[in-house]
Amino acid sequence: MESICPIDSQFSREISALLKPPPAHQLQEYFDNLIRTRQYLGLKVKHDGEFGKGVYADSDFGEGELVVKDQMLVGAQHSSNKINCLVCSFCFCFIGSIELQIGRRLYLQGLGVSTSNGCGRETFSHNSHDNCQVDSSEDEDNCYMEEHDELGECASSSSKDKVPLPKGVVESLMNGELTLPYPKEFPLPSAIACSGGCGEAYYCSKLCAEADWESSHSLLCTGEKSESICREALSKFIQHANETNDIFLLAAKVICFTILRYKKLKTAHLKEQEKYTSAIVLKNGDLPLLLEAWKPISMGFKKRWWDYIALPDDVHSCDEAAFRAQIKELAFTSLKLLKEAIFCKGCEPLFSLEIYGHIIGMFELNNLDLVVASPVEDYFLYIDDLPYPEKKKAEEITRQFLDALGDDYSVPCQGTAFFPLQSCMNHSCYPNAKAFKREEDRDGQATIIALRPIFKEEEVTISYIDEDLPFDERQALLADYGFRCKCPKCLEEEP
Repeated sequence: MESICPIDSQFSREISALLKPPPAHQLQEYFDNLIRTRQYLGLKVKHDGEFGKGVYADSDFGEGELVVKDQMLVGAQHSSNKINCLVCSFCFCFIGSIELQIGRRLYLQGLGVSTSNGCGRETFSHNSHDNCQVDSSEDEDNCYMEEHDELGECASSSSKDKVPLPKGVVESLMNGELTLPYPKEFPLPSAIACSGGCGEAYYCSKLCAEADWESSHSLLCTGEKSESICREALSKFIQHANETNDIFLLAAKVICFTILRYKKLKTAHLKEQEKYTSAIVLKNGDLPLLLEAWKPISMGFKKRWWDYIALPDDVHSCDEAAFRAQIKELAFTSLKLLKEAIFCKGCEPLFSLEIYGHIIGMFELNNLDLVVASPVEDYFLYIDDLPYPEKKKAEEITRQFLDALGDDYSVPCQGTAFFPLQSCMNHSCYPNAKAFKREEDRDGQATIIALRPIFKEEEVTISYIDEDLPFDERQALLADYGFRCKCPKCLEEEP
């Protein structure tokens, strides 16, 4: 059965305007302003008629030098990864304490929650914790323990090889009664609970909490102060995303981001009208405001998700049409749940299946994995490197926790994000830059490092795939991005 969204036909003109690639001069103006305001020194974006936009060096970069730290426009931690890592929901740095990071994971593990693939229950366990402000470690830890009491129903497949801890030890670690050796060597910012009362989002600072609330979370919060129109529908949307594909959560953030920008622009426009006796009437209704609110998203390359998603290995080519129809129906189900939760009349075209599919496709074609190294790994390595007397004494306490965590004792924060400048970087199988986290890079920004000297006016390129693969395999993988690579390496290796 074909998925038919009535908004697609009702707002076809507006949808077409939203999906129309921005003209070259508007694109140039946007990225010039972005580079200037974010102080991305030594870079510029240029538009090429053949290859579209690209990032170019405006000064020389040496091998190993930082090219840029690109702040994400929107990003999300994978639902299953939330079991392993407690991070700021806006900047994705680790929060709480070493004890809380270890204790929380062991606590969930003890309840039977899988730490490898997760069941997603944490993300839509919508308990309100209005008094869970994390000024004291005891209140903070009790709040986490209350929040996850219901997680034990999920089956675990990863705890069978772990060494169990005596009863009460994990709780003592979480509530601050038990302190690990040398915790001051690895300080983490205190966790601040979402002011909306959802008990799901935590932050490293009030600044991050406010920024997330203003950009998207006010509509996606399931707490009592949520600005969504139906919290029950929102819970169903989140549950559906966790059970199917958490890329829907990213798409929802984009729509919320646009809606909130639109509302601010609308408010400012109405205030401007009040200054004049004759009202300023916008041509085409509110479409100009919606287009302006959508502008940051319009800069990303987009194709419909179900048209460009790679065919899984276990799906035969003769079943491709049915597979893509199934993916489209999955997206439509998600969209209907989201529309019921956060619908905004002035932004109705955003709730078309065509727009939703293109937003998800934008993440498929432009995303960069969001990875932040865990301080837990650094902590245990620090203990292991201590001089013998200190090491032996420390391990009398820490060894039991390391054994309980098992071989995968340190899992990084993992997710997906859209980075405006990184998304402009073109591919090369012989790239001169790469995404690489340095020791000091402890948040969700995209860090791009020069692989070799990059000279002024030279294009900055990265590889979308494993560039060490054979020519045919590289071309097959790049076909999913919609192009055939003609970089110097491919031209040289082409049969």
